[in-house]
Amino acid sequence: METASRILLPVFLVLFFVIAMAGRSFLHWKRTGVNPYKLGKTESAHDLIGAMFRTVSFLVIFSTAVYSFLPSVYGYLGRIEWLESVWVQATGFVLLLAALIWVSVGQGHMGESWRIGIDEENETELVHKGLFSLSRNPIFLGMRVLLFGLFLAAPNALTLLAFGVGDVLMQVQVRLEEQHMLRLHGERFEEYKKQVRRWV
Repeated sequence: METASRILLPVFLVLFFVIAMAGRSFLHWKRTGVNPYKLGKTESAHDLIGAMFRTVSFLVIFSTAVYSFLPSVYGYLGRIEWLESVWVQATGFVLLLAALIWVSVGQGHMGESWRIGIDEENETELVHKGLFSLSRNPIFLGMRVLLFGLFLAAPNALTLLAFGVGDVLMQVQVRLEEQHMLRLHGERFEEYKKQVRRWV
């Protein structure tokens, strides 16, 4: 299982980047003319979170690269050996695959309203159907599951750190986005909040 996971993990990350990030962003831009990436480089709280998200992404890429391509130095990442079992790793990969599908479906349900970050320039619709009838933040929920799945697939100090920091950042980001949606949609969003939970 370990040999297979060293191959599958980087393949999964490439697939996720192509399907849920770069590919989705390109198709969105071609269809709407709007760049969905809205995390800037100012000193605002929103953009600070964006910078920290990029740090989490680096941790994910770096730890995966060491795990898959430099096994001789992987131990220096603080591997958590008592979690290194076939069943734990298999559970991790199941969660990764489920998260990819869930995130992709959620992005599809958002349609033209999908953004990475808060769009202060273009008004977006309030999406409340599909996965958004089950969770107010299904895409972030999928990302939380993804980071946990990554930790189980390659349990070490860096993937644990990425999961912990990423989870805190998403908790803050969804609250910033909810404030933005409240400004945009007022009572409609308040009613939506009463009907659908933040996560599940």
